[in-house]
Amino acid sequence: MENFTPVSAALGGALIGLSVLILWLGNGRIAGISGAVGGLIKPQAGEVAWRVAFLAGLIGAPLAYTLLLGAPEVTIRSTYPTLVVAGLLVGFGSRLGSGCTSGHGVAGIARLSRRSITATGLFMLAAAVTVFIARHVVGG
Repeated sequence: MENFTPVSAALGGALIGLSVLILWLGNGRIAGISGAVGGLIKPQAGEVAWRVAFLAGLIGAPLAYTLLLGAPEVTIRSTYPTLVVAGLLVGFGSRLGSGCTSGHGVAGIARLSRRSITATGLFMLAAAVTVFIARHVVGG
């Protein structure tokens, strides 16, 4: 835990929760990234504008942060092939689990969805097993 920042983490979590609530109450939609992107592949009438705005915010907010405060220092210790495989596995898992960590973990748990609570528990278990294997079995 080199960069333990509980205040900024709590503020960020509160802002994520508030944005999920605003989308849910204002538009009746769940704030899941895989669902928002997936709905743009075969868009239905009246579904494109909010999805594009949602994704624009996801891309625009870090860009605005970087312009205002500078880019944070980021260190990636994996190779590009590893990152590509990891991204594909996350995408496959999102489709298999009928949603991503944001949809299940933030919006689903807030709605007390049993499916989302189960999915999030399985996400966390898979993450713990992956980290254990990477650090203690493979030695990464």
